[in-house]
Amino acid sequence: MIHTQKITPKRRQLLQLAAIGASTLYLSPVAAQQQRVVVGTWGGDYAKLLTKNIDDPYLKPKGIEVVQDQAADGPRRAKMVAEKRLPRGSVDVQAFSAANMFEMNGVDLLEPLDYSKIPNSKLLISSMKYTYGIGQIYSGKVVVYNPKMIKPAPSSFKDAFDPKWGNKSGIIDIQYIFVIMAASLAATNGASMIDFEKAKEVLLASKKAGVRIYPTNEAFAQALKTEEISIGIMWKARAVQWQNAGISVESVAATEGIPLYISGFSISKNAPNKDAAYAYINATLEKNAQEAFAVDMGYNAAITTAVVAPDLQKRIGFTAEEQKRLKDLNYEYIAKNDAAMKEWWDKVFKA
Repeated sequence: MIHTQKITPKRRQLLQLAAIGASTLYLSPVAAQQQRVVVGTWGGDYAKLLTKNIDDPYLKPKGIEVVQDQAADGPRRAKMVAEKRLPRGSVDVQAFSAANMFEMNGVDLLEPLDYSKIPNSKLLISSMKYTYGIGQIYSGKVVVYNPKMIKPAPSSFKDAFDPKWGNKSGIIDIQYIFVIMAASLAATNGASMIDFEKAKEVLLASKKAGVRIYPTNEAFAQALKTEEISIGIMWKARAVQWQNAGISVESVAATEGIPLYISGFSISKNAPNKDAAYAYINATLEKNAQEAFAVDMGYNAAITTAVVAPDLQKRIGFTAEEQKRLKDLNYEYIAKNDAAMKEWWDKVFKA
């Protein structure tokens, strides 16, 4: 005999509610995933400004939670490589320099962008548009110095690396690639950014004289503020930011050339939430966000419609003559030689 249980109206209602609950529990991870985007980024000032100018005004109103995965680009790139075989990685969007984006694309870790999903991309300057990412902001590597302590004003990278400054000269650890390129320009009078051997000679002479090495941009800025150091190299944009903070610092575009720095975003090929990733990248190109980064961080906008006050543009931009000295990077060389440069930097220069 098969026993049956009478289903009363009340029991039927409970069963229906249970079914709905089970369905909700089953779908909730997907639903939550659709409302969350994980963004790999550097920490410090940049991370704070992403929250202020992009995450809070543009993603939150859409119900998208932004989670920042903060670390230097080296560990973030290593994590992407480690997660390559996973169907779903842990990060949706990565903030990288153009050089890092080139490298990660070369090992098949970046999603080819569907620009139809980035409506604001139609505003991009052509040089900020890649198949595997977009440029968000750009600046150039320049000499920075304290005008009260450095006289006459420097004019070149050769001046910046001059051993005569001793321990009043500073270098930023996380910018090793750009430091090496600037040293190469100094050693070759502007002929090459990739003469690694000659760059070594310039840097080792600075090391012998007592150059100070700082872990981050913020630590370098603090050393300038306290006058522990008086000269070094940095993005022009950062010099503007430090001026705004009351630090005694000026910048000069080096006679040997101005290495171009582009910071932007790519989508991981195994991003768990690509729709939210596209929404995030589109938000980075909003006119107000682009203008805010020019004001807050001193970087040039990547879109054609951004409006920057003339006095600010003069401080963050480059003159017509200086623009002739802007040098785009040899991304292929950097990708092939990054490991070797980092090994020498850590084991020889920093030792």
